[in-house]
Amino acid sequence: MKAKNIRFYKPEDNNAEKETKPAAEKKVVSTGYISGAGKLVFPMKSVDQIGLKPEEGQFMIGTQEGKRKIKALYLVPAGADNEESFVMEKAAKSYTISLGAILQKGKLDYASTKYTFTIKPFSYSEGVTGYELLLNDTTEKAPYTGKPRGRKPKNVEA
Repeated sequence: MKAKNIRFYKPEDNNAEKETKPAAEKKVVSTGYISGAGKLVFPMKSVDQIGLKPEEGQFMIGTQEGKRKIKALYLVPAGADNEESFVMEKAAKSYTISLGAILQKGKLDYASTKYTFTIKPFSYSEGVTGYELLLNDTTEKAPYTGKPRGRKPKNVEA
């Protein structure tokens, strides 16, 4: 019989310490959505990721000049005394800004379509960081398929 090549282990090979490569940093994508009531909704997770400070003041909101349909919104921090700024309100697990009429004028049908956006910080001016909200592809809201609630309709025979 021919001898087989066998590799024998040492007690040092059994240590739990493994040689690990440093993990590459994952690019974190912050997102939000437009509610059915016409509010920009920023989840707490996204607010923390981008370092947005809604308690400190108000925000100016704008779009690209000369565009009819809104494809991106721009959010820039403004002082608390600025009359042309919007207040970010605290909701249960998020922050919201009401923009119903502006979104309708920008041809966004938020009542029947679900809009999501990705948040990307940009440098607005010296020391001021603005946020670009890029609207993603739209998806139709799924129709309600749950159990009907309320009183049952009376059967009217004609």
